[in-house]
Amino acid sequence: MKISGIGPTKICFLLSVLVCFVFFLLLPWRQHGLPKLHPLLSCDPSCASSFLEMSRQVTRNYHAAPNQNSSFQAGRRRQAEPHQNAKPMDESHEKGDLRVDDLFIAVKTTKKFHKTRINLLLQTWISQAKEETFIFTDYEDQELRKKAGRQMVNTNCSAVHTRQALSCKMAVEYDKFVQSSKKWFCHMDDDTYLNLRVLLDLLSAFQHNTDVYVGRPSLDHPVETLDKLKGDGSSSLKFWFATGGAGFCISQGLALKMTPWASMGNFISTAEKVRLPDDCTIGYIIEGLLKVKMEHSNLFHSHLENLQKLPQNSLLQQVTLSYGGPENRRNVVRIASSFSLEQDPSRFKSIHCLLYPETSWCPQKKRLFS
Repeated sequence: MKISGIGPTKICFLLSVLVCFVFFLLLPWRQHGLPKLHPLLSCDPSCASSFLEMSRQVTRNYHAAPNQNSSFQAGRRRQAEPHQNAKPMDESHEKGDLRVDDLFIAVKTTKKFHKTRINLLLQTWISQAKEETFIFTDYEDQELRKKAGRQMVNTNCSAVHTRQALSCKMAVEYDKFVQSSKKWFCHMDDDTYLNLRVLLDLLSAFQHNTDVYVGRPSLDHPVETLDKLKGDGSSSLKFWFATGGAGFCISQGLALKMTPWASMGNFISTAEKVRLPDDCTIGYIIEGLLKVKMEHSNLFHSHLENLQKLPQNSLLQQVTLSYGGPENRRNVVRIASSFSLEQDPSRFKSIHCLLYPETSWCPQKKRLFS
């Protein structure tokens, strides 16, 4: 009875070994047809938790910008109003990829405004973009040099306010930008407040390696002039230009195409041939010669318009703001402020303290942006 009971057990054992052996032989061939388990699915609960945390960390590191400590790098949302013919960035890039250090900001000034206009800009918006802002002037001011360092550029151009002197400075700005390899060239006058957050949002709608020229025209119609660089000069040429007083920006891709008429002093000779001011010559090259249409934006403002008409609730959504000169001191934006007009005649300090209330000299401390 015992022998007959052991027989079936041995048979079952041998059959089990045989099945395992056959399965082992076939396993390598079957593995090629089996889907590979995701690490998360093959983990126990503690492993799964670790994997998820690792994935989150990788995602955070991938999207973190090099200048993540900058107050306007994180959480940007588009505040600028839609503008005409906007060219969206490549879908593989986020709009937030554009950073302040992608900009080359040129501020044109002259000796007599160093202690007034430039000091005000250094105290306000330039303080948020020191390394990206270059001050182009006509005098080697040692006091300004101490404050701005290599960011002050002595153009050695004339200090007089003539077409030739202004074109000379613009030529130096252009060449300096090309040497920088930055993505965007933005020109400002010394009576302009630049809202960096809104500028980044605006330029993020474009690709820097395409043809982009954005700003605000000072006229309600295109300029018409004789075409003196193409043909015999008997035909006319119409083009729009962005006024330098309100500021404008040009993409790197378009700026490089301007080289034949703008680089190595060619900008001065181009301006002389067409006998146009510096900002007008920019439009002539871009729209007239290169046939690239200017992007018109109402977010740029110069003292040529009535700035008091700007609604107070829209002031922080503008790219640039300006103020009236000695002949029109009241042409400034209307804004509720702790500063009086005597303390802050341009209203730049008031605007700056709303944008950056943590600034040491600002009376209010409530943040508008995080």
